[in-house]
Amino acid sequence: MYNTLGIVSAIAGEDKREHIMYRIGDRIAHPLHGAGEIERIEAKKINGTTREYYVVKMPVGDMIVMIPKETSDSIGVRPIVGADEADSIFAAISGLEVNMTQNWSRRYRENMIRIKSGDLLEVAAVIKGLVSRETDKGLSTGERKMLHSAKQILISEIVLSQRVSYEEVEARLTTVLA
Repeated sequence: MYNTLGIVSAIAGEDKREHIMYRIGDRIAHPLHGAGEIERIEAKKINGTTREYYVVKMPVGDMIVMIPKETSDSIGVRPIVGADEADSIFAAISGLEVNMTQNWSRRYRENMIRIKSGDLLEVAAVIKGLVSRETDKGLSTGERKMLHSAKQILISEIVLSQRVSYEEVEARLTTVLA
């Protein structure tokens, strides 16, 4: 079974994804940090155990993320979407049906599950729902941070996928959400 991004998802309770080894220069997406490019692979010794890490430079804010190689698949690290897939995601945003519960803690939990899925359409649904809620009722500090994070995740991947500026993608997102 494939999700909207064509990534193999769990079938009958088993994870059928193949272990992918990435190389320096590969562009990958982390479900909670967004997309970036692998600058290097380095070994670090922590608590007596040496592990290899992907050192990923994110396009926004010069942030560096270190991802353990051995657990990258279970974390949900994947190759970034292609430019055509990014266009499809933007085209689908306006038609997304978003129903969010009124209960703050349940809504927050459901939105976190969507973001952690790594599925950009799910992240877009979180953005659309929170933008709508912000317009109608305002957002709590936690949901405002979540909205910012979700936008960063989506925008960072589209920036790398389509090789355009952050500002261009942000403006396009604002337009499709209006």
